[in-house]
Amino acid sequence: MRLSDAALAHLPADIARPAYDRAAVRRGVVHLGIGAFHRAHQAAIFEAALASGDLRWGITGVSLRSAAVRDQMAPQDGLYTLLVRDGAGERAQVMGAVLEVLVAPEDPAAVVAALAHPDTHLVTLTVTEKGYKLDRAKGTLLADDADIAHDLADLAAPRTAPGFLVAGLTARRAAGLPPFTVLSCDNLPHNGALLRAAVLEMARAHDGGLADWIAAEGAFPASMVDRIVPATTPDDIAALATRLGVEDQAMVKTEPFLQWVVEDRFCGPRPDFTGVQLTADVAPWEDAKLRLLNGAHSSIAYLGGLIGDAFVHEFVAREDGRAFVERLWDQAAATLNPPPGLDIAAYRAALMARFANPALQHRTRQIAMDGSQKLPQRLLAPLVAGQGDALALGVAAWIRWQSGRTDAGETFTVDDPLADRLAVAARSDDPVTATLALLGTRVEPAVHDLIAAQLTNLERSGAHAAIRTLLKASQ
Repeated sequence: MRLSDAALAHLPADIARPAYDRAAVRRGVVHLGIGAFHRAHQAAIFEAALASGDLRWGITGVSLRSAAVRDQMAPQDGLYTLLVRDGAGERAQVMGAVLEVLVAPEDPAAVVAALAHPDTHLVTLTVTEKGYKLDRAKGTLLADDADIAHDLADLAAPRTAPGFLVAGLTARRAAGLPPFTVLSCDNLPHNGALLRAAVLEMARAHDGGLADWIAAEGAFPASMVDRIVPATTPDDIAALATRLGVEDQAMVKTEPFLQWVVEDRFCGPRPDFTGVQLTADVAPWEDAKLRLLNGAHSSIAYLGGLIGDAFVHEFVAREDGRAFVERLWDQAAATLNPPPGLDIAAYRAALMARFANPALQHRTRQIAMDGSQKLPQRLLAPLVAGQGDALALGVAAWIRWQSGRTDAGETFTVDDPLADRLAVAARSDDPVTATLALLGTRVEPAVHDLIAAQLTNLERSGAHAAIRTLLKASQ
């Protein structure tokens, strides 16, 4: 038996569940990219809004690629369990905010109709860095991307996030409706401005007046999100089924910590946003998160992956692993301009406690995905701004990762949109220059040499020895 509306009354008494009337909820949010992160993060905020009595914020989820999430959630009436784990145990809550999941390639018109519906006030996105189809160096849409080329030519059946947004806004304008607020929740610096530029470029290709209307009336606030959401495993599903008495194929697991910092710039209604920090400037918050949490995560993923650590907590359980992370944070923190209210020392201590949480089972291979999309803002930006051997070792470990082989000789598949080209670049006579060129990045000779020296250490003695050498040199 699957989790469903009918099954709610039969769940154990300690399982939290929706206390509001789901039939009365309106669909005020369309979310593009309904993976585990959204269900553990933004959906939890909208769930709280519904629980408070504001029933305008039900979610229409959209998958831009596969039907997997729809197929998990549809038999469950959109319900799923959010399992919050820490060292002290776990807390389970059945979430009711997601009312429907659409699969864009199957029915793009249904997605456009949801965007154009009068009840829709807010569109949120977690499509990953690569989902924006942006040329990072130019700040424009990828001219050689087939899906972007399709949407630039014809929006009758969009294929991309910018294409769907423009098609939805076109329909709203034709119906005399105001635009919706578009809120990126991906780890892109200045994500609101980047998404706005992408949407305006797409709109201008079809209708200059539409682009002007979006620019004048729309809103694209910047946003910073933070919550660790490991991938769900079959063992997780089986264990929860034992606890609930029903099976939940759509469950997600996460940590207690949740942070969402949002630029206070909306063009229409918004929820009360309990637990969300509204601010005039998100940039200092996102820099701190990208360079401390995400930069450390990526370094742990590649170094730990090369060593053979399956999980983040295994890396920081070792004295030298923890010391490396602290050194990386020293170097990254020196490049930050913390906003009022952010205590960097306290933030670092909280991050280390989160990394060390063994209940999360956060896999290094999961974090290592799509490194070419993540490295510029996570490690290269602070390295270029302040240099530092630990930052350089993190970058070098990413280059070494492209070989598809751990230090023990285990082979693996590199999961990255540029994997084939990166593998060739990493085998070149100058792998630092060749791999960074694929990211559209050029660095000064001093930075190049820092990375190259750490890459040599990795190649000669492996990741664990390279960490110990780095720490010894800093004593």
